[in-house]
Amino acid sequence: MTTMTIFLSLLLTFLSCVQSEEVTLIQPEAENGHPGGSMRLTCKTSGFDLDSYAMSWVRQVPGQGLESLVSYYSSSINYYAPAIKDRFTASKDTSNNIFALEMKSLKIEDTAIYYCARHKVSGRSWDLGQWSAKMIFGSGTQLTVEPRQKSIVKPKLSAFYPPKSSSKDAVQAAVCLASDFFPKDISLQLAFGDKPKADVTRPSVLKPD
Repeated sequence: MTTMTIFLSLLLTFLSCVQSEEVTLIQPEAENGHPGGSMRLTCKTSGFDLDSYAMSWVRQVPGQGLESLVSYYSSSINYYAPAIKDRFTASKDTSNNIFALEMKSLKIEDTAIYYCARHKVSGRSWDLGQWSAKMIFGSGTQLTVEPRQKSIVKPKLSAFYPPKSSSKDAVQAAVCLASDFFPKDISLQLAFGDKPKADVTRPSVLKPD
């Protein structure tokens, strides 16, 4: 009887390991967003019934530890961290086996690696105090939130010429004003009649709007 009990125990342990190895959580490697914008992170699941397990979203900001954002079983049974409660919404698409995180009003400080995770025990109950020890993690998605780059704007050019002078020794200068352009560095080519052209490259004097 003892031998049979040990054998069954080993068999259950083996089957449990096999089941864990079959669980997969697939996430995109990277996503990019902009301040004030929206983002939808996805986690494609397989190897288990998504509807039967509590899931979580966890993130790691550069240089910091893991931060639990959402523990989610259903639309009526869930927990959101106060810092993101009004901006982030988790959901399950059981027909496509996708656990998602909808993010709105993105901030620069939302830049982090986002991990989806499945709790090891099926059912709606989970221990929020022990979440890290009871999860199977996905590979993570690197979300980078950065300002939008402005499109190139051609400069407005204005030329100013000095009044004519009767003196042959007078030094005269023409002025070319470039304004309202982006990016802030500019390269100009100046031509004076039949004289060789002169190239001028320098940072802008007037900052673009």
